[in-house]
Amino acid sequence: MKSPIHIFWFRRDLRLSDNAGLYHALKAGLPVLPLFIFDKAILDQLEDKADRRVEFIHAALEEIQTALTGMGSSLEVYYGYPEEVFKTLLQKYTVEAVFTNHDYEPYAMDRDTAINQLLQNQGASLKTYKDQVIFEKEEVVKDDGKPYTVFTPYSRKWKAKLNDADLNAYPTEKYFNHFLKQKAVPVPSLDSMGFKAVDWPFPSKQFQDAVIKHYTDNRNFPALENGTSKLGVHLRFGTVSVRELARKASGLNETFLNELIWRDFYQAILWNFPKVGKGQSFKADYEKIEWRNNEEEFQRWCDGTTGYPIVDAGMRELNTTGFMHNRVRMIVASFLTKHLLIDWRWGEAYFSQKLLDFDLSANNGGWQWASGSGCDAAPYFRVFNPYLQTEKFDKQLKYIGKWVPEFQEFSYPKPIVVHEEARKRVLEVYARALKK
Repeated sequence: MKSPIHIFWFRRDLRLSDNAGLYHALKAGLPVLPLFIFDKAILDQLEDKADRRVEFIHAALEEIQTALTGMGSSLEVYYGYPEEVFKTLLQKYTVEAVFTNHDYEPYAMDRDTAINQLLQNQGASLKTYKDQVIFEKEEVVKDDGKPYTVFTPYSRKWKAKLNDADLNAYPTEKYFNHFLKQKAVPVPSLDSMGFKAVDWPFPSKQFQDAVIKHYTDNRNFPALENGTSKLGVHLRFGTVSVRELARKASGLNETFLNELIWRDFYQAILWNFPKVGKGQSFKADYEKIEWRNNEEEFQRWCDGTTGYPIVDAGMRELNTTGFMHNRVRMIVASFLTKHLLIDWRWGEAYFSQKLLDFDLSANNGGWQWASGSGCDAAPYFRVFNPYLQTEKFDKQLKYIGKWVPEFQEFSYPKPIVVHEEARKRVLEVYARALKK
């Protein structure tokens, strides 16, 4: 009979250090087979086969594989449907347990339920751990046990609850000798899965203390090269530990720490109000809004040809790099939902295709905030003025000049809508729907 093993299933946690589920797997005693699945149920939905996120994951796996090979072990990487992959693994190995980290998204929870059932049928089990957030699910709730729906009191309770142990790193390195010994198994190429590489550098995961220290002062100015950390993609795929970042921020900059708390908050909203992850407005009344949903105007927004330079700069940055500055995300989202009266779900879906750091809970939270339909959202009558936003945050037009160099030329399109008219229109439409 084959010797029993444990499996560690990498997902949103693509690192060997300070990884909760991996720590518990290695510490449990049996040899640990490291696994990653390029999930066809997710990848088959990607229309763009030059998807930077797939390339990012691939690069992260190659990095992990190099380290494991040096230990005499190897990742096993599959391209397929998780249930089919685990059926194969259960035939190949005597699996006692599969360890992994929590994922709170609707598809992920359904998938994990199915895998757990499959494993139990074979006398194995699925063990999952908290890793991608500091606090999850119902860990930060009101005194009456109900979930928070407003950020500020949530963040106060979060900070009051926090202690040093919550930020301690998991010392996985102590148990690296527990990885299953085997010859290196090649990671499938991007080509073999029908994807291709994009010639654009990924943001570094080496974060600088200075960026975090001066984050409060610099974070709203998109032209600043190091105004923000650009660590969103690394947090999304777990190539850096949120605990490490929170430890750093706790001593350096509370504004940066608050951004990490927003991540926890939106994950808690998704967990406690799963309807938001299924395309529904957090505030039910907002389903009554009569969106214009003009497809031609939506396309101009997507392409960055609205005639509003700050909006167009943001969209072109996104389309070119997979990144958009956070201040500009708010501006373009407000513009789509308020100026053009296009359903926030259209913008959410476009961002989900393009953003390197796309995360269902944060993306949904941001879009519902901009449209007014979400928890703790901007009031419906708040309509960002793109000209004032430019004056405040890109006064010297450096950001605009980088992404929309023709903005002062005759070839640049006229504004798609007049700001004052658009503001008047959206207030009337919202007021009618919400009976204000």
